Amino acid sequence: MSHASHQTALLKAGHLLGAAKHAVVFTGAGISTPSGIPDFRSKDTGLWERFDPMKVASISVFQSRPEHFYGWLRPLLREIWQASPNPAHVALAKLETAGLIKAVITQNIDDLHQRAGSKNVYEVHGSLRTLTCPDCAVSYPSETFRRALTAADEMARCPACGRVVKPDITLFGEMLPTQTWADAERHCRLADLLLVVGSSLEVWPAAALPEICVDNGAGLIINNLSPTHLDARADVLLPLNVAEALPEIAHIAMQA
Repeated sequence: MSHASHQTALLKAGHLLGAAKHAVVFTGAGISTPSGIPDFRSKDTGLWERFDPMKVASISVFQSRPEHFYGWLRPLLREIWQASPNPAHVALAKLETAGLIKAVITQNIDDLHQRAGSKNVYEVHGSLRTLTCPDCAVSYPSETFRRALTAADEMARCPACGRVVKPDITLFGEMLPTQTWADAERHCRLADLLLVVGSSLEVWPAAALPEICVDNGAGLIINNLSPTHLDARADVLLPLNVAEALPEIAHIAMQA
């Protein structure tokens, strides 16, 4: 795309967002890569290019070899805790405050939307904010175990029973959080516009949510560097850096 084409597309996206009655945002790992958090599927750099997810991030691995699971999770946790929201996260929070988006549905587990100021966030893959004991069913803030979660030779254990606690994220082999999914699906059915940001739309069942929107006639804006299977149905395609594109879109939408 030329610079002029970029500007035309950004203007159209901003105007569509400004005119929407129930705009919903769907975000993936690509919104957090400008914050220094690796994504999962990019060639050569994605986490799943370097690790077999079934060998490090499945519920069966957590249950049978928790030390192996935490060995994989520990470096990612450090990167997430060191990261800060980038201009894309901030732009979405401003749009929500202005009443121009009704919900952020995210595949991410990094809490950066909330730290940027977004309130109505639906985390369909869970969150690292809390950990739960599989035996006691008691949840604890992740800060409780910060030292254990970052030390190479320790694991986070329940203070009551000593069992290794599990982060409240959805691992391979687990169901998605039921209520969060129901709320996200409700917003998708109400949406008259969907903004996809930083998602390849390859992870199922989460990728079914954007399809609900477009099947119901919602407009579609996709801001992602790589193609998706919904590109042909998009009103606007923005293969641009999300941290640069979203602040521009938000500015245009709030002036519309």
